[in-house]
Amino acid sequence: MYQVKRISRSEFVPIRTLNYHVRVWGEPKPGLTPLVLLHGWMDVAASYQFVVDALADDHFIIAPDWRGFGLTQSGGADCFWFPDYLADLDLLLDHYAGDTPVHLIGHSMGANVAMVYAGVQPQRVRRLVNLEGFGLPATHSKQAAGRYAQWMKELKQLHQGSLTMKHYDSLDAVARRLMKTNPRLTQDKASWLAGQWSMELAPGQWTILGETAHKITSAHLYREDEVLAIYACISAPTLMVEASDDSMAVWWKGKFTLAEHHARLKAVPQIEICQLPDCGHMLHHDQPQQLAAVLTRFLQSP
Repeated sequence: MYQVKRISRSEFVPIRTLNYHVRVWGEPKPGLTPLVLLHGWMDVAASYQFVVDALADDHFIIAPDWRGFGLTQSGGADCFWFPDYLADLDLLLDHYAGDTPVHLIGHSMGANVAMVYAGVQPQRVRRLVNLEGFGLPATHSKQAAGRYAQWMKELKQLHQGSLTMKHYDSLDAVARRLMKTNPRLTQDKASWLAGQWSMELAPGQWTILGETAHKITSAHLYREDEVLAIYACISAPTLMVEASDDSMAVWWKGKFTLAEHHARLKAVPQIEICQLPDCGHMLHHDQPQQLAAVLTRFLQSP
């Protein structure tokens, strides 16, 4: 089993109508910029533990479980809206950082939230790090009718019980599922993550800590022009960290490419792109020491 070096504490913070679960490492100190870590889709805040352990310096670190993930329950939501993540984050920063700008780091979906938030509230972000957050393929207005129809169809499937999450018969089975998704994940890390990523609903019935409604397609189209306009408002120095494996080629099969993503990043005023070797999309699991070194260099640079 993986041995944690830096112990986190769990806190629950009233945010809007929810009781948000937040993992916190370290203590706030004068002159110490808070480090905010945002996890991705179907993940949890504890996913960052390996990177936190690899950081050489002490930090005050805040990592929320997004609504409907981990220990943050959604209150019965049957679908999720991207703007809610922005508002939740804004209020979390009020609670933990006040008027102090933060270092904002996001992975995958969490990186997409971080990028948009940094453009909407640029005064609140000192430095911005995007870990494998690529956004989505551009859409067109002609797709709107079909998208709404798909959303309504999936809502019906959720309420009829035909849209469900898979159950596992043991914690070991959850760990094997994690290693199947990410072949680079070692057994000790997978076993530790499985205990953070899932819970036992009944004897022999484990499920991941992600609400089924997260599987429903968004009713809203991805508006590239809006995203680029928001990117242009980012004032923080920004680091894009990509894995050596091209996740986009696997996911989108040419419909949305890394080159197109890089073209979008040209809208960000201060952007640096780096690639981490020998890792996939879960680069914070695959190469935590290398990632910690990259983060330290970027966060400490003038």
